[in-house]
Amino acid sequence: MLPKVQTPTSRRMITLEVRRTVRTTPHFVTVTLGGPQLAHLVPSGFDQTVRLFFPRAGQDTLTMPTLSNEAWMAQVLLLPKSRRPWVRNYTVRRIRPEPAELDIEFALHGSTPACAWALAARPGDPAGVFDMGLTYLPPAGVRRQLLVADESAVPAVLAILEDAPASLEADVYLEVPGSADIRTDLTAPAGARVHWLPRDGSTALPGRLALDAVGSAPLPDGPFYTWVAGESGLATGLRRHLTRDRGVPRTRIAFQGYWRHGRSSPG
Repeated sequence: MLPKVQTPTSRRMITLEVRRTVRTTPHFVTVTLGGPQLAHLVPSGFDQTVRLFFPRAGQDTLTMPTLSNEAWMAQVLLLPKSRRPWVRNYTVRRIRPEPAELDIEFALHGSTPACAWALAARPGDPAGVFDMGLTYLPPAGVRRQLLVADESAVPAVLAILEDAPASLEADVYLEVPGSADIRTDLTAPAGARVHWLPRDGSTALPGRLALDAVGSAPLPDGPFYTWVAGESGLATGLRRHLTRDRGVPRTRIAFQGYWRHGRSSPG
C-alpha cells in the first residue's frame, strides 16, 4: 500500500540514546529517546513517522547510514548482518524540545525484533531516527473525520487527537488487546467520540473487531475524511467496505497496512 505522504523537505540521520522505558499498559511500552541531535528533527505533529534504527541482539554498537537521501536503504542492506541494524517505522508519540526527548510507543504483539528491543532497552542504549513525514492529511475545510486503528496504530491516533484543532468532529475506533489497555487519560477535542474495542481473549484476528464495529455503525453526516491504519486486513477491508458498500470517495480515505498477521518484516 502506498499512502499519500507529506515528506519533509530537509532531513538527516539522527543518533540518539535510550533515556528510559515505561510500561504504559499491559500491551504497550513507551521508550524515550534523547540527545543533542534531536534538535535536527522538526516536529510536525499528528502521525509524524520516523524510521527507527536499533541494534540487533549481540551488537554492541549501532551502525547508522551516512546518507540522508533515498540511497540510505541500499547502504544499510549492503552491510553484513553483524553490523546491519534493524529498521522499522514508528510514529512519534511526543517530542519535548526541552529536555531534547522523543517518545515512541510500542504495541507488544508477537515476538518481533522491535518488541524484543523495546522490552530489553536500558538507559544509554543507542538508537537512531530518520523523519519520514505524515500520512494524516485531511483536506482543508473537512471537519468530520473517521479514525480507525488496531493496537499498532493506536499511538498514531492518540498523537493525532492531541494535535487536532478543538473544532474536530470525529468518530474514533481503537481496538486493543484487552480492557486494561484502554486509556483513561485521553486528550482529545470535545467533538471526538472515542470507542475503545478490547478483544479480551477473543480469537478474532487483530483488526476484525474494529472492522465489524465500523461496518455496523452510522457514518458521519456530509463529507468526511477517513484515516485507518493497522493490520493489513483492517486497512484494506475498511477501505473496500467504505467505497463499495457505503459510497465513500476513495480520495477521502487514507489507509496504511502497518503489518500483516502471521508475517514478520524482513531484516
